[in-house]
Amino acid sequence: MVRALIRVKVNFQQLETTDSTLIASDGAYTPPRRGYSNFLSSTDGAWEAEDGRDEEDALTYDEDEDEFGLPSITSMRRKSKRLQSKPGKDQGGIVSDHRKGTSSASASALWALDNGDVAEERALPTYPSAKKIEGKILRPQYKDILQDPANSLHLISHPPVLPGATAKERDAHASRITRINKFKKILQASSINLPELRNSAWSGLPSEVRAMSWQLLLGYLPTSSERRVATLDRKRREYLEGIRQAFERPASATRDRHSTGRGRGLDEAIWHQISIDVPRTNPHLELYSYEATQRSLERILYLWAIRHPASGYVQGINDLVTPFWQVFLGQYITDPNVETGMDPGQLPRPVLDAVEADSFWCLTKLLEGIQDNYIHMQPGITRQVSALRDLTARIDGALARHMEQEGVEFIQFSFRWMNCLLMREVSVRNTIRMWDTYLAEDQGFSAFHLYVCAAFLVKWSSQLLHMDFQEIMMFLQSLPTRDWTEKDVELLLSEAFIWKSLFAGSQAHVVKTRDALAEMLL
Repeated sequence: MVRALIRVKVNFQQLETTDSTLIASDGAYTPPRRGYSNFLSSTDGAWEAEDGRDEEDALTYDEDEDEFGLPSITSMRRKSKRLQSKPGKDQGGIVSDHRKGTSSASASALWALDNGDVAEERALPTYPSAKKIEGKILRPQYKDILQDPANSLHLISHPPVLPGATAKERDAHASRITRINKFKKILQASSINLPELRNSAWSGLPSEVRAMSWQLLLGYLPTSSERRVATLDRKRREYLEGIRQAFERPASATRDRHSTGRGRGLDEAIWHQISIDVPRTNPHLELYSYEATQRSLERILYLWAIRHPASGYVQGINDLVTPFWQVFLGQYITDPNVETGMDPGQLPRPVLDAVEADSFWCLTKLLEGIQDNYIHMQPGITRQVSALRDLTARIDGALARHMEQEGVEFIQFSFRWMNCLLMREVSVRNTIRMWDTYLAEDQGFSAFHLYVCAAFLVKWSSQLLHMDFQEIMMFLQSLPTRDWTEKDVELLLSEAFIWKSLFAGSQAHVVKTRDALAEMLL
């Protein structure tokens, strides 16, 4: 019975199409981190502004802190070495000291070990130096796609199987084509069947149909093809008007060529924090190093923050917008890999406007379901961390007891898992695959995400059981997921689905151990 709960996942090969209109010119990369208003003045006269940033707005980085202002992995390791070098301090003494600290600390102090990017140590952000870009290919029919994303469906091509391909590779190629055609049939209907789309999307979406499918699953696009064009046009215009109103400078600021954020009419505290966080967003990916990308993310985050005063801008939301931005950009480019080799600033302005507006509205839809995570005191995250602790005790009692004995508080490591939806633990590409399933699940970003976090923690149980406090914390802040593939993510999602099927809505006294589950699966 449990086997029947496991959904079959198909690992699709990337499909490259053959449209051939080059958008890259001989120009160089746009220089990173120029002033926000300077970028606006070069792209839209209505947002006229000047170069320069005040000294108080300059980005500063402390090697002892991450972007949340909390201890970095480097500082923890340095502190560990200092403690180990002191006479009379063995490893047990270090663990004991940690326990004492956590037992009396406030909630904010407990979070201090949690909020760095555990995928890799954060150093000073680096950006590509000025050079000629490799060039990416813009779809010649991009104007049709701008009008209606369904117009991209008939552009999907299927390259032949490579000579010398194995029987397994030929079967995978044929299976992928069949799956793409299934989605095309769903998406080309005059009235789209959302339950059917959700059911099919759970096992992953082909990249060719992902952007449109996400927008439908989030409720941004209407299911009626007759309403789609008008709705997209209206929502994009509404976003651009909101941006114009938010960033339009008063006349007094126009005369002052050295006006601050306050002089430009911005909420200075919100803008200052966003301007710090955006350059630290996916710094290891070239796409997010460009000025055009960063200015776009800043506008999205700022407008969302001022439209949601109950929460405002909270660090971590900057991560959540990037899958949307990357997926929606990809639908206008023939090369499926948009993470490298392309300066978005060279794209036609209508394309950037559409990517930005669509990302804003879809981020808004996502956050509507988890807004308790970002309001004052973040009660949604507190509840989820507590639920994760209880769920772990039911899935893997030995692990839960060991972590308790070592003085590990769940909030110390899982706060970020909830705040950033595991985006600091897995790559953006793998996050995108996870979101296919999240969007197909009811309450995927809240209820189902809890079970994904439980499966994620239990996955490392055999290693964690042999670690002390410090080793556990260091391990959980640098998990070995760098080389994870789509198959690893799909296995994690399948395990989460099993846990949800077994425990969702069950009584607290019902306990299922991992060993019992393993016996059921044999």
